[in-house]
Amino acid sequence: MRVDVVTIFPEWFTALDVSLTGKARTSGLLDITVHDLRGWTHDRHRTVDDTPYGGGAGMVMRPEPWGEALDALASTPLDRREGEPGGRPVLVVPTPSGAPFTQSTARDLASADHLVFACGRYEGIDQRVVEEAATAYDVREISIGDYVLNGGEVATLAILEAVVRLLPGFMGNPGSLAEESHEDGLLEYPVYTRPTTWRGREVPAVLLSGDHGAIAAWRRAESVRRTVARRPDLAHPAAQLGLGGGPDLEIRTATRADAGELFTLTRACWLQELEANPGVTIPALEESLDDLVQSLTAWTTLVARAGGRLVGACRGRLEGEVWDIGRVMVAPDLQGRGLGRHLLELAEQAAPAGATSYQLFTGAGSTRNIALYKKAGYRLRGPAPGAAGAVLMTKPRHG
Repeated sequence: MRVDVVTIFPEWFTALDVSLTGKARTSGLLDITVHDLRGWTHDRHRTVDDTPYGGGAGMVMRPEPWGEALDALASTPLDRREGEPGGRPVLVVPTPSGAPFTQSTARDLASADHLVFACGRYEGIDQRVVEEAATAYDVREISIGDYVLNGGEVATLAILEAVVRLLPGFMGNPGSLAEESHEDGLLEYPVYTRPTTWRGREVPAVLLSGDHGAIAAWRRAESVRRTVARRPDLAHPAAQLGLGGGPDLEIRTATRADAGELFTLTRACWLQELEANPGVTIPALEESLDDLVQSLTAWTTLVARAGGRLVGACRGRLEGEVWDIGRVMVAPDLQGRGLGRHLLELAEQAAPAGATSYQLFTGAGSTRNIALYKKAGYRLRGPAPGAAGAVLMTKPRHG
């Protein structure tokens, strides 16, 4: 992975030379370059800020140096790593007004070949810079929490650490990534080590029992207990979407009675796609309720319901020997919890015996979708025929 960081305080990033991140840089797994924004100024004072239009306190970072910096980094080829670039670079702009940073966001960013971080200062970066950058980058404005820092450097370091530890080969034991907070929608269970007794406090007996089933059950129960106590906002969807045999999740073939909710879910999910693919015509948003009802006879459609609510869906149909998978969607407030991957697996399992491969289409700008499908074994085949702004992905059927 290549990472470029633009800042007016390059010295912040000496921390990238220590611990596992430093080792990854030395080994070539990570190619990180820190750039001083003032290198793209042209006055003797190396000015990067000015007073805000409309009045108010503070200063705003000027667009000219940022525009030149981002132009230069977007046009620089990935010649310091093997392989071909995997698409447009991703521009990450840490800002208190951005979308919340989550483990799901970290996984999305870890699938990118090239990340560029824009570290703002003062009152922020002129908004025209972000708008203009969208012509060359996939732009992600991200907040690491509901508080304000002096600049984007600390946030960039936090985001970078969460992202790079997900890269294949970064962690000595990849299994350590599987049982962590937020990976399955729950907080991590408490952990213990030697000695078994310390200041009168004992390690829970179940962890010393050697009964792996009992240990797994205890850890799951402790994760749920912690989540309910500390993060009740996560507890309900985490319990609903455990996918480990939880009784509250039902996935079945759609019926006419599901059409109204399915229509609403489709609109919600594909409005997100429209945001990721501006200017692209999205058939799902052109469809009427009657069109959707008729599609239930042409497609094998599955719906997921939890707590009396329709929370996800997918569908498939046979075209020759190809099983065409479409409309894999999860309610926006429950995304990133594994349901989308589960629905994709079920859509594949629904393929009839005559299918020899799978195909699906997604927006060229839908980086989260593309990353999900790549992890599931799909390969990007290029622009979709007859669908401007969409890409085709395929996967052979084995067995």
